[in-house]
Amino acid sequence: MPPSFSEDHRPWRIPNRPWRLRQRWSDLLFAHWPIRPDEVQARLPPGLRVDTHDGWAWLGVVPFLMDQVQFRTVGQHCVGVPTATAFPELNLRTYVTAPDGRAGVYFFSLDAASLLAVLGARVAFGLPYFWSRMHMGNENGTIHYTSRRHIGANVDFSARYRSLGTPSPQDSLRHFLTERYAFFSHRFGKVQVGEINHLPWVLQNAEAEFLCNGLPESFGLTLPKRPPVLHFASEVQMKAWTVRSLRG
Repeated sequence: MPPSFSEDHRPWRIPNRPWRLRQRWSDLLFAHWPIRPDEVQARLPPGLRVDTHDGWAWLGVVPFLMDQVQFRTVGQHCVGVPTATAFPELNLRTYVTAPDGRAGVYFFSLDAASLLAVLGARVAFGLPYFWSRMHMGNENGTIHYTSRRHIGANVDFSARYRSLGTPSPQDSLRHFLTERYAFFSHRFGKVQVGEINHLPWVLQNAEAEFLCNGLPESFGLTLPKRPPVLHFASEVQMKAWTVRSLRG
């Protein structure tokens, strides 16, 4: 792998097969709230257990811009797909462990402004993507972000956020919430795992104002009446492998 995709920081080695997707995530906000583990566990598919830190499960809302999206075809050749190379994305997530003990991300939902990306991710990765009307703008370093789904019940999100320009503490909670190199889905009656790789996050302290956040409520989850834990990342380059059924 090129130096920019070192695996020395990962808890396990990358798959011994070619990656299939690469992209960049930019102007990303991690917003996390502690939730009772039993509330989260009740909404997980069979085979996955909620992962906790200091006795709490954590629910994350993560808005960002996805761009430089390319798919690997033959050898090192990569191609982009029109309307699916740059778009806002928003996810609602928690953290889980799989039967083999591997820890990673479980996505309750992912919203994207590209219909092709939504369809492709549902088919290739089995992830619960939704096509949404989204806008992301930058005004003097403050990100203005809105999302509303095109189909089904209205699930709205609107926020303003920005980096405070100072490094976030390198503590155990930051590591728990952000250093994740696998995601899990459940389809065809089986737990499936997808691998990703990127350099460790370069995170900054952040501030955010949430004008509307309907994501947790759409899954029957209520956020606590306390400020979220916030981190901001300017960008990270990542690669992903196709999903496989998990044994164990």
